[in-house]
Amino acid sequence: MNILIVGGNSAMAISLKEYYSPRHNIITAGRKKCDIELDLSKSIDDLILPKNIDVLIHTAANFGGRSYQEIMDAEEVNVLGTIKICEIAKKSNIKHLIIISSMSASLPENSLYYNIYAISKRHAEEVALLYCKEHSLPLTVLRPSQIYGNFDNFRLHQPLIYLMLDKAKKNEDITIYGSKDALRNYIHMDDLSKIIEKTILNKVVGLYSCLYPENQSYSQIAKAAFLAFGASANIIFNKEKDDIPDNIFKGDNSLYEKIKYYPEISIYEGFKKMKKTSEKIK
Repeated sequence: MNILIVGGNSAMAISLKEYYSPRHNIITAGRKKCDIELDLSKSIDDLILPKNIDVLIHTAANFGGRSYQEIMDAEEVNVLGTIKICEIAKKSNIKHLIIISSMSASLPENSLYYNIYAISKRHAEEVALLYCKEHSLPLTVLRPSQIYGNFDNFRLHQPLIYLMLDKAKKNEDITIYGSKDALRNYIHMDDLSKIIEKTILNKVVGLYSCLYPENQSYSQIAKAAFLAFGASANIIFNKEKDDIPDNIFKGDNSLYEKIKYYPEISIYEGFKKMKKTSEKIK
């Protein structure tokens, strides 16, 4: 297939290109350092795609913040950018549009993690589903949980995983704030790459969650890091600090049932992959 990945400099896009290149023709698109220039802040008339693209995977995202400008930037990239992607995909006769959203889009207003990223991602989903339904454009919206991968380019948005990796490499104790062993849900990028490819090959459309089948507690993640790196350090709960709240989601295996694939990479196996990659880089 000819696959165009928008947001070509993102950690996800770089991983997807590496995973898909042996089997498909991959073209990256973004504002700079990509195969083609595609700046979603420009007018729709200035956005032109290559011919004969089978699948477009939209990975571009802005994580926003609290200031006026950060909120505006998140809306412009996540919502308006997505509308533009839908329009140019229609004009270019794309056979299948894949939009990578986030489980954050499902967060309720009372969640401590509810923010402009969550709001704009949900809004982007809604406008994409509406637009593609009106124009009969095959669309799949995928909501991954927290994504980590083999390379350091995932570090910015998943600092916990990489902090524990750093501690395990140095055989240093890991301190968890509070007395609560908070839960998280992490999915490895290699699993997500397989899920996206199988979704395309099976022509599955609709809105789906992409979670790892089991949630992991902070201490489980720390133990997995120690085990992967052969560390013998300790896990310490600092009870003088406030408890860290859970950030987990309701399970949904409907996509996995359709593509006949469930995520296979445990947090321990994920750390082993990261260890192997770091050793190669050295």
